Amino acid sequence: MSGEVKNINWIEEFDLLKCCVIIPTYNNEQTLVGVVEDVKAFTSNIIVVNDGSTDSTGQIIEGFVGVDVVSYSNNKGKGYAIRQGFKRALELGFHYAISLDSDGQHYAKDLPVFITNIKENPDSLLIGSRFMEGKDQPKSSGFANKFSNFWFRVETGINLPDTQSGYRLYPIKALEKKKWFCNKYEFEIEVIVRSAWKGIKVDCVPIDVYYPSQEERVTHFRPFKDFFRISVLNTILVLLAFLIYRPKLIFREFKGKSIKEIYNTHVRNSNETKGKIAAAIGFGVFMGIFPVWGYQLLIGFLLAHWFKLNKAIFFIAANISLPPMIPFILYLSYVTGSFLMGQGSWHVDTDLNIESISTNIKQYIYGAIGLSIIMGGLFFFFSYLILSLFKSSNRQNA
Repeated sequence: MSGEVKNINWIEEFDLLKCCVIIPTYNNEQTLVGVVEDVKAFTSNIIVVNDGSTDSTGQIIEGFVGVDVVSYSNNKGKGYAIRQGFKRALELGFHYAISLDSDGQHYAKDLPVFITNIKENPDSLLIGSRFMEGKDQPKSSGFANKFSNFWFRVETGINLPDTQSGYRLYPIKALEKKKWFCNKYEFEIEVIVRSAWKGIKVDCVPIDVYYPSQEERVTHFRPFKDFFRISVLNTILVLLAFLIYRPKLIFREFKGKSIKEIYNTHVRNSNETKGKIAAAIGFGVFMGIFPVWGYQLLIGFLLAHWFKLNKAIFFIAANISLPPMIPFILYLSYVTGSFLMGQGSWHVDTDLNIESISTNIKQYIYGAIGLSIIMGGLFFFFSYLILSLFKSSNRQNA
C-alpha cells in the first residue's frame, strides 16, 4: 500500500460505507483467533458465524470482545453460514459484507482493496482474485477454479479470472430480497450467477493468498459430494440461462428503443455477411408469423443466439407481426391452411378474428406454420438478392 493508503482511517471507512466482515468458521481452532485479530486492525464490524464446530471454537469465541457471534449446534455448510451472516449483518444495519475464510488463507491487509473498489463501483459484487504465482496451490483447486470460471462465463457471458475465491464483498442491501437455495460450497456459485442475472456488476479485485503446506492444510471440501452438488447446480443454471436469462437480457437491451435506434446501433455498422443478414431477416419474419403468439420474441431470441444470428436484425424483421399487420397474417394463415388441407379456398369471413379461427384451429395452425416457412424463405431469398446487388453496385461505383 502507498503512504496515502496507509494513512487512511479504515475503521471510519468501514463505518461510513456500512460495511462489515463475516467470518464463517468450522473447526478452525488453530487459525480463527489470528484471523479475527488481523481483521480488527481494519474494522470492529466483525460477525463470526460458528457453523456447528466440534472442536474448541465455541470456547475461543466466548473470549472475543466486540465481535458479533452467530452460532448453532449442527454443521450446515459454508453457504448456510454466509447466509446467516448476511441476515445478522442486515439486522445490524450494514449495506455491505466482506466474507473472509477463517483458515488463514486470506490476508486482512487486502480488505482496503475491496473498500477502495466499492467506493468507485457502488452495489457491485467483488471477488478477490488470488495471485497464484509461486503458491503451493493444490492441483484440484486449480482445476475447480477453471471449471467454475468456464461455467460462469456460459451462464452469464462474463469472463472472470477467479470465481472460486471465498474472499468477497457482497452488496447485501441490494441482495436483501433475494431468496437463496444452496447451503454448501455451491452457494458461492449461486450467489454470483444470480447476482449477475439481477443486473448487479460482478467483478474481480487483486488479492494475495496463503496456501499452507500439505501437512498443515485443513479443508472441509469433500471432492466427490461437493463437486457433484456443484455440477448439478451448474446444469440447472445453464438451462435457466438459455431459457430465461439470455432472452431477458436481450429484451432489456432493446426495451424502449425505436426500430430506428436499434438499426443505427446494431445494424448500420454491422460487419455481418450478406448471408447472415439475410438469414436473420428470414428467421425474424418466420418467427413473427409462427403460431406461438406472445412467445415469438422469447423463443426467437433464444434460437437467434444459438445460431449466432444478428439479434437486432432478427428483432426488426420479427416486427412483421405488429398490430396493423395481424389481420393480414391471420387471413393469409387461414387461406394457406385451406390450400394445405386440400380445400383451396380464398374465401374468409369478413369478421375474421381469433374467436372465429378457433372453430377451425387446425386449419389456422397448419396455415400459420406453412405461411411462416414460405414468407421466411421469400424474405431470405429477396434480402440476399438485394444485398448482393447493392454490394455489387458499390464495388462498381468504387
